[in-house]
Amino acid sequence: MSRPIRGTSSPMATPDLNLLVTLDVLLSEGSVTRAAERLQLSPSAMSRSLARLREATGDPLLVRAGRGLVPTPRALELRDRVRQVVDAAESVLRPALMLDLTTLARTFTIRSSEGFVENFGPALIARAAAQAPGVRLRFMPKPDKDSTALRDGTVDLETGVTGRTMGPEIRTHGLFRDRFVAVVRQGHPLSKGSITPDRYARSPHVLVSRKGLEMGPVDEALEQLGLARNAVATVGGFSAALALARASDMVATVPEKHTYTLCEGMHRFTLPVKVPEFTVSLFWHPRLEADPPHRWLRALVMDVCTEVDALRGA
Repeated sequence: MSRPIRGTSSPMATPDLNLLVTLDVLLSEGSVTRAAERLQLSPSAMSRSLARLREATGDPLLVRAGRGLVPTPRALELRDRVRQVVDAAESVLRPALMLDLTTLARTFTIRSSEGFVENFGPALIARAAAQAPGVRLRFMPKPDKDSTALRDGTVDLETGVTGRTMGPEIRTHGLFRDRFVAVVRQGHPLSKGSITPDRYARSPHVLVSRKGLEMGPVDEALEQLGLARNAVATVGGFSAALALARASDMVATVPEKHTYTLCEGMHRFTLPVKVPEFTVSLFWHPRLEADPPHRWLRALVMDVCTEVDALRGA
């Protein structure tokens, strides 16, 4: 029969981390009875825990001196280290402390379609600077409705209309209701007289389509009347459409509130066909749901959008 080789050991058992809390209290109180009362344990249960600690550390830790207990040199060595470990563990499990915006230093990335920054950016930047001077806002264009950027943390917040390609886990909060309107240059023929579906459709149009598609809710409404827009150009964004409409006789059909600032100096009019309104929403990933700085930013965007929307007669 072979003998065990000296110096080898069996796999170490997982330590009971609850003993760290017990050790911290014992070293703080210097008494089994007082430590038991503080942890709401019986003296016998605390004595058993002390025995386990002695076995785990290979040291008596607390020894009898008259009627009390005194710490051993090993216990004194461990006391500060154990307190730091327990404090760190408790900080992980307790709720986050109150956010100090005056010392917050962070860059937030917000992805949005054209018009959002122009309409809401100035108020959002000014409010953020006043409350949190160390915060920087980084705005990115939104080429699609894919939520990968929110998942991988490239983007902190996103605005837009909910789409089928958005992940089901993405959090959503409605910011404001919007509708499509037609926009033309000042003095355009459509700036005078009654606008009928036929007159609107026959005018030259610049369409907005990020994917090159030429059928949208406006076209579907016209189709029900046997009409179609006279599309002479297609662009990938609202800014380009409005720039063309401003310098020509083309009509740009854009979201009213989302492009409010971009349309300054131009003539807007209500569409002659019924097109459903839609909600512009705020999106974020659930991993940032409880993050205090992110919660502050979300509330800031919501407040600014509500105030700007109300100011413009929403």
